[in-house]
Amino acid sequence: MGRRTLVDDLVDGLLTEILDGKLPPHTAIPPEADIAKAYGVSRLTVREALKALRAQNILYVKAGRGTFVNPTDNWTGLDAIFRAASHGNAAEQVSVGLIEMRRMVETGAAALAATRYTPEHAERMRECIEDMKRSHESGDLDRFVEADIGFHDAVLRASGNPFVRALFAQLGQLLYMTRRETSAVDVIQQHAIDYHQRVLDGILSGDAERSRQAMDAHMDQTNADYERYVRGAKS
Repeated sequence: MGRRTLVDDLVDGLLTEILDGKLPPHTAIPPEADIAKAYGVSRLTVREALKALRAQNILYVKAGRGTFVNPTDNWTGLDAIFRAASHGNAAEQVSVGLIEMRRMVETGAAALAATRYTPEHAERMRECIEDMKRSHESGDLDRFVEADIGFHDAVLRASGNPFVRALFAQLGQLLYMTRRETSAVDVIQQHAIDYHQRVLDGILSGDAERSRQAMDAHMDQTNADYERYVRGAKS
């Protein structure tokens, strides 16, 4: 990991102010001189930090009016989105958005996997399902989540498309966090085991459409379980 700079520190500081509600959405940020004085940095550092925040769509510019804070649903920086979720801001939005993204990508990956999987891929999927069963019975949540993520990673590998795995690798922390939240519910673990087996059966059938439909049904189950057992429990 590279050495942190004053710009990095200032980006973190301003992001914290945004997440703490000190700079609400659509609020104009203070002038560069005021930020520089508050954080004890140069105006050049401030400009670079603001540039970095704009690049992630955390801030936006209105010509002739200044720089403003974007709502979190407009953010594109994964680290910032993760911090927002961890901070408690827009956590539900992030969870639902991830399920939607997974549906779009993983259904296609499952279809490809049905025609491209190897015996090694199939064995890895079987191992992950067995690990999920053992972890469910023993109450080992962390191991269950690891096996869950491992199964989906095996499907992505079996798709034969390296870009898909690279995309999901960038979402590692977010995926783990949301998986752990849902997997803490016993009935959700049972559903996940059942639907993972259906996905595996679809892939092993060699039928791309059956495999795609199995993954789509899994995403339906994931979304329904989240709405009922996680979001519903919070309301």
